[in-house]
Order: sequence, then structure tokens, then C-alpha cells
Amino acid sequence: MIKDIVEKQRKFYLSGATRSHSFRMEALTKLKQALQKNESLLVEAMQTDLNKSESESFLCEIGMVLDELKYHQKHLRAWMKERRIRPSKAQLPGKCFISPEPYGVTLIMAPWNYPVNLCFVPLIGAISAGNTAVLKPSAYARATSSAIAKVITDTFPPEYITVVEGGRQQNTALLEEKFDYIFFTGSPEVGRIVMAAAAKHLTPVTLELGGKSPVIVDETANIRLAAKRIAFGKVVNAGQTCIAPDYLLIHEQVKESFIKEFAKALAEFFPGAKMDPMCTIITPKHYERLKGLMAGEKILLGGKYDDTRRFIEPTLLDGITLASPIMQEEIFGPLLPILTFKELEECINVIRSLPRPLAFYLFSENPQTQRLFLEKISFGGGCINDTIMHFPNPRLPFGGVGNSGIGSYHGRHSFDTFTHYRSVFKQSTRFDMALRYMPYTKEKLKLIRKLLG
Repeated sequence: MIKDIVEKQRKFYLSGATRSHSFRMEALTKLKQALQKNESLLVEAMQTDLNKSESESFLCEIGMVLDELKYHQKHLRAWMKERRIRPSKAQLPGKCFISPEPYGVTLIMAPWNYPVNLCFVPLIGAISAGNTAVLKPSAYARATSSAIAKVITDTFPPEYITVVEGGRQQNTALLEEKFDYIFFTGSPEVGRIVMAAAAKHLTPVTLELGGKSPVIVDETANIRLAAKRIAFGKVVNAGQTCIAPDYLLIHEQVKESFIKEFAKALAEFFPGAKMDPMCTIITPKHYERLKGLMAGEKILLGGKYDDTRRFIEPTLLDGITLASPIMQEEIFGPLLPILTFKELEECINVIRSLPRPLAFYLFSENPQTQRLFLEKISFGGGCINDTIMHFPNPRLPFGGVGNSGIGSYHGRHSFDTFTHYRSVFKQSTRFDMALRYMPYTKEKLKLIRKLLG
């Protein structure tokens, strides 16, 4: 079945149907209309899977997809244009240009934590660049996967865009096929499997992974805002975000005031301590893992949980060291371990001891400190005096480095990701430079040296 899907999409792509600007724009318009028409269906599905509220579903998922669509529609014609390049002296009187072409049949493998956003935003890039696409939503977000399948099936023919639902068996079958490009979002562990499978066919990949994203608060920071913005980054989607602050490095002088302000922020977010609107943990397996990471640790704030609905309060943990279990893996939940420091060099050493993170956050009013960390720390992207807010801008590339990912997307970078840029030289037939042809005499070599030296 999957082999048939890929073959039909390849035939459709090779027909040239996806190449024109009008076709791509029409597909983007259809997708936009389908998302608007099915907004309530998608919201209900995310509520079922994650207890995600309508507001959070629009803010972090559907609204961002619509914004990305609008940006592509505005700029697509300019992105598709061939670009003239100045020829070298040896190429005169010819002309050079860069010609964008689609890769062809693409596979987009989406995760469960932002099941709409992280499925449709890459799809927009694939459509804009002129590809066909096979979408594979996560089986963990079962209701949203079904809703996405309905939206796509009702909107596009399967030879152009289709959805394959299912779990590990379907993932394995898909990765056995030869795609022209694979876009994967998920954990580094599964990313290695995807990359190994792609290598068998020499298929190019984008890997949007994760890791332990640090947040630093120094003694100059605005502690009230730092606490509020870090709490926001940890509460959204119950911390099940690849760019959520994973652990806090805080100057010992401001630790106590930070804890108080963090508690105040949570009280503002959840009046009367009613946390019913907060997302729940996706599966029993993920929920039990998070409970295990809390076990035996010193809880400064929060720590309560509800087994009946897989809910965990936003929780601050103290007495954490690099050897603690919670520092051995990405948390992906509403737990925030705290480590204190006296000197900034301690923070640099801690961060460098771990794989390069997808995100990095620094709260400091000191410009020298801000510059220091930009020069000393390697990371995918991040914020100064905020968390996660670098993600929503389609003008900023989003992606990881090393263990946290390969490649980037959003806006123009999504178009570039799904596009192969061909370098083309067009030579004149009115004139032929004899200098390049053999035999290479001493006189010719002198002229070549003068031309190229």
C-alpha cells in the first residue's frame, strides 16, 4: 500500500503538475480554507489528546499555521524566481543563474506534542517548493492524527498529498521507501533511526530534534519578569515542548526571590489554583516517566499529580546535580530542576558538558554577559530575556545543531529546505574562447595566469 502511494506521487510529480506558481498558490489557498473550515474539529482533537484549550490550540498551533500560510502566499512568487549570478572571467561572455527546483516526493513525519503546527508548517514549505507530500502524524496523538487525515483527504488528491496513519509498523514501512526528501520532528533517538534509513537511499533530511535547553538567570536580571516568562515557557503544553526551558542555572543571590516570583506567576496564570485548563501528559508511559524523575528529589514548589487524568503541576526541584536522573534526559514535562552558580564560567562548563541544545535562554541586563554567551555557547536558537518566543517568527529560521537537529525551516527557510538550487551556466555560441582548449602552450599558460591570477 505504502509503495503504491509513493509510486503514484512520483508519477504525479514527474507530470510537472506541481511546478507552476498558480498550482502552488491554489494548494496553499485550499489548505488555508480547509484549516479554517475544520478549526473546531482540530481543536476538539487536541483537547482529547492533550487537554489543550481552544485558546492554546489557536495561539500555539492553528494561528501559527495560518500566519505561516499568509507569509508564503505573500512571498512565493519572488522565492520561485531564478536568480542571476555574475559569471567569472573564465566564463565570459556566458551567463550564470541559480534555478530552484522541487526535490520531488517528500515524507513529513510529525510528533505528538504540537500535532497540528509541526505537521502543517513543514507541509506549507513542501507545497510552496512544488513537491508532493506523504504526512505521517504521531500515533500518540490519535484523535489529532485522525482529524489531520480527514482535513487532507477532503482537500487534496492522494497522488499529491496524503496521510498515512499508524504506529511503529507504518513508520518502518515508510522509511523503507525511497523518498526525495525526509522531514522529521521528534527525539534524537528516533532521529538517528530516520537518518540511518535515509542514508540507504542517500535521501537528504531535515531533523528537528530536542535536548536539554538551559535557561540562565544572573544577578542583574529582572526577576519578576524572568520568573513569569520562564513559568510561561514551562506551563505551555505542560512543558511538552522541544524548546521548553529544561533546567535552570540561577545565581545564588537571586534564587529565593525567583522562587517567590515563580509562585506568583503561577497564581496569575491559574486564579484560585485551578489548573484544569493546563495540558495533561500525552500517555501513561510518558506520565510515569515524569513521576519517576520527581521521585526522591527535593520539591520547592508544586509536585502534585493526578493519576486519573495524567496531570502534573508545574514543579520546581532543588538540590539537583549533573548526576541527578533528571539531568540525564530531556524532561519534556512541567518539571524545572534548579542549579545555582556564583560565576558565569560555571554555567558555560555545565552547558558544554551536555550535547548542544535546541534552545538557549538568558535573563540578564548586562550587555557583556549577553555577548559572552553568544560567543561561548552553541545552540539552535533562543532568547535573551524571554523563552520560546523566537519560534513564532516566520522570518527567523528554526532548527537545531548537532544532537538537537540538522537543517532549519519557517518562512523562506521552509521553501529553501524543500528546494534544490541548481547552478546553471549558459554559454554564448557567438564567440568561443580558444584559450581553454589543449594543447596548453607556454603562451597560453601566461594568458591563463594573467586571466585567473
